[in-house]
Amino acid sequence: MRASRYLIATVKETPSDAEIISHQLMLRAGLVRKLASGLYTWLPLGLRVLSKVSQVVREEMDKSGAMEVIMPVVQPAELWEESGRWPTMGHELLRFKDRHDRDFCLGPTHEEVITDLIRNEYSSYKQLPAIFYQIQTKFRDERRPRFGVMRAREFTMKDAYSFHASQDCLDETYKIMHQTYCNIFSRLGMEFRPVIADSGNIGGSTSHEFHVLADSGEDEIVFSSDSDYAANIELAEGDIPAKAQSDKSDKATCETVDTGDAKTIEEVSDLLNRSSDTLIKTLLVHACNDDGERTEDLIALLLRGDQELNETKASKIPGISSPIEFASDESIEKAIGCPPGCLGPVSLKIRTVADHSVVDLQNFVCGANQQSHHLLNANWNEQCKYDEVADIRKVQEGDISPDGKGTLSIKRGIEVGHIFQLGTKYTESMKASVLNVNGKAVLMTMGCYGIGVTRIVAACIEQNNDKQGIIWPENIAPFHLVIVQIDAQKSETVSEISEALYVKAQTLGMEVLLDDRDKKTSPGVKFADSELMGIPHRLVVSPRSLADGVIEYKRRGEDEKQLIDKDMSLEFLNSIVSSE
Repeated sequence: MRASRYLIATVKETPSDAEIISHQLMLRAGLVRKLASGLYTWLPLGLRVLSKVSQVVREEMDKSGAMEVIMPVVQPAELWEESGRWPTMGHELLRFKDRHDRDFCLGPTHEEVITDLIRNEYSSYKQLPAIFYQIQTKFRDERRPRFGVMRAREFTMKDAYSFHASQDCLDETYKIMHQTYCNIFSRLGMEFRPVIADSGNIGGSTSHEFHVLADSGEDEIVFSSDSDYAANIELAEGDIPAKAQSDKSDKATCETVDTGDAKTIEEVSDLLNRSSDTLIKTLLVHACNDDGERTEDLIALLLRGDQELNETKASKIPGISSPIEFASDESIEKAIGCPPGCLGPVSLKIRTVADHSVVDLQNFVCGANQQSHHLLNANWNEQCKYDEVADIRKVQEGDISPDGKGTLSIKRGIEVGHIFQLGTKYTESMKASVLNVNGKAVLMTMGCYGIGVTRIVAACIEQNNDKQGIIWPENIAPFHLVIVQIDAQKSETVSEISEALYVKAQTLGMEVLLDDRDKKTSPGVKFADSELMGIPHRLVVSPRSLADGVIEYKRRGEDEKQLIDKDMSLEFLNSIVSSE
C-alpha cells in the first residue's frame, strides 16, 4: 500500500474527551473516528487491525469444532417475551416498532435467536453437541458510553452458543471453550487472567471472565500468588490473615457508652480509641418474597469494621433483594427505633446475617440501637446475636487464598471475554428439546461464550504503548513494515531501491506501507506517524544513507537503529519474515 493513496489520518493533539490511553491513541493514530456518543467509524488502518483480531478468533473457534453463522441484528420481541427477558433487560435494550406496529429490538446478544434456530433444526441427541458462533455487530444503549470503543453502544462481538443432551457433555465443551479462549488471547500476545465470575442477567451457573491486566480496567480481579486461583472481586473468596484477627482474651464487662455525634466506623474508632477491626458495622437491606420481589421487611448484615460489603455475594443469599437495596433512614427508624449510625446486633427482631469476620470477635464495639450510644466490650450472647453466617465481605489485598496456597493480589482488568454454563434457562422457557436414547423428549442444556472483538483492540493498546504511540504485536499490526522514502524527488536511486524493497517485501508475504508522500510531508512527520501507528518494522531509504552504502532499520519499541548494507537489504527482509 502506498501512503500517498492511503488515508493516513494521524493527529498531533490528544482529543480532550479521550480519557484513557487506548482511546487517545486510536483517535491520534487514525484508527477510528467518533460519529456520535458511543458510535465509531473504523478507518482503513483500524479496520485492518480489527479484521486480524477477528481472524485469530475465527481460526481458534474453527479448531474447537464450532460452526460459523450470522444471525440478524434486528430481533422480534416475541422471542424475548418467550425467554422472559423483554421486561427485565432495561433501557440498554434498544426497542422500536416497525411500520406494522410490531415490537423489535437491536440485539445486544443472541441467546433467543440461536435457541429458536436450534429448536427448529435439531431433534435428536445424536446431533449433539453442536456449537455455533458469529462475529457480528451488537448494540447496547449504554447510559454512559465512555473510553472510546472500550464501552461503546455499537461494537463487534464474537458470541458462541453450544447445545447438549446432558450436563456432562456441557462440562466437556465448557473446558474446550475455556482452552480455546486461552489460545486466542495467547496468540494475541496479551497478558490475561481467566477468573471465576458472576453470570449477571445472562443467567446460568458456572461462569468465567477473561481479563486483560491494565491499570485502566474497570474491574478488579483477584488472584493467588502461589496457585491458579483467580476470581472477579464480586465473587472472590479469601481468609483474613491470622495476624489481622483480634486477639482473644477474657470477656470484659460490657457497658453502654455515649458516643455523641460519632456515627461512622472511623469516628467511633477514634472516639473510643479502639481499632476498626474490633468494631462491628450493621447494614440494613430490604428482603424479597419467594417471587424475588422486594418487600418492606429488612435484614441486618454484620461485618467487621475494617471490612467492606460485597453486594454481589450478599444479593445471592436467599431472601435478600437483588440487586441489593439499602434501607432508607425512615425505614430504619420505623423498624429499629433509632437512626443509622448506632445500629448493632442487639435484641434485633429481624433476620440477621453475620460475615465470618465477626464470628470469633470478643469484647467488640457495636451500636446499642439507641441514639448516640454504642456498646463497649460486647460479646455474643442471647441479647447480642446473629441468625446465620455467610461470606458477604469483599476480599482485600493480602488475604489468604481460599485454596490455602499463597496470598491474594488485586489488580485492575479489562474484561475481553466471558463464558457461561446456561443450563436450561432458555431451552426450558422456549421449549427447545431433543429425543434422548430412550426416545423421550429432554431439554437441551446450553453454554454461551462471548468475546469483545473491538474491545480487544483497545485492550491490546492499553498493554502495548509508549510515549510515541502504539506498539502492535506482529500478528495484528496493520502493516508489518513501513518503508520511508526521504527526498525521493532529489534522487532516483531512493525511488528505485524503495520500490525494489516494496515489491520484494510483498513477494515475501509482508504487508508493507510505502511512505511515498511528497516533500510537503517532512521526514520527522513520517517517522512520528510510523511510531504512532505502531508498525513493527521500519526501513528508511535516504540520499545520505545511500551515499554511505546503507539503509536504516528500526524495530518499533526499540531505541537502537541498525545500518544495513544496501546490497544485503533484500536478504535482510528475509530475516525479518523468518523472525516473525
